[in-house]
Amino acid sequence: MRFKLVLDLPDVPGQLMEALEPMGRLGANIVAVIHQRDVKTERGTIPVQITIEGDKETLNRVMDALEAKDIQIMEIDGVLRKEKITTVLVGDIVEKDVQDTVARLNQLKGVRVADLDLKMSDKPENSATKMVMEAEFGLRKEVLNNIKKVGAEKGFLVINEV
Repeated sequence: MRFKLVLDLPDVPGQLMEALEPMGRLGANIVAVIHQRDVKTERGTIPVQITIEGDKETLNRVMDALEAKDIQIMEIDGVLRKEKITTVLVGDIVEKDVQDTVARLNQLKGVRVADLDLKMSDKPENSATKMVMEAEFGLRKEVLNNIKKVGAEKGFLVINEV
C-alpha cells in the first residue's frame, strides 16, 4: 500500500527530520520526498510531498504519529483534508437568529457548519452555542475572522479557539 502525503511544515530547521522520524521508526518505506523551500503557502509554511509505502497497519500508525506530533497533513493521495474549527457564541442567539448565523458561515467557500449545540438560558442574553465547522485546509484564519465579524454585528461574545 502506498500513500502520497502533502505535509504543511513550518520553515524552521529540523521540521522535515521531525516529520520523517516516525516513518522510519514505525517501518514505513519512504519512496520520495519533494521539499522545495522556495515554495511557500500563504501562511509562510512549506508544503512537503512525501510518498511512503507499507502495510495498512504501519501506515495508519504513521498517520497517527504525525497527528500526535501536531504535524499538519494537507492532502492524502490528492484529497484535501478538512480542518475542524470550534467556536462558542454567547448572547441572545435565538433572537438574533442562529439560522442566519449558520447560513452566513456556510456561504464561505470551503466552509460548512458540521455541528451545533445550543444552550438556552432563563436570560436570553446568556444563551450560548458551540459550533464546529469543517473548512478546507488553510482557511482557519479567514473563518475565525468571519466568525468575529458576524459575532460583532449581532452583539455576541465570540470565543474562538487559539
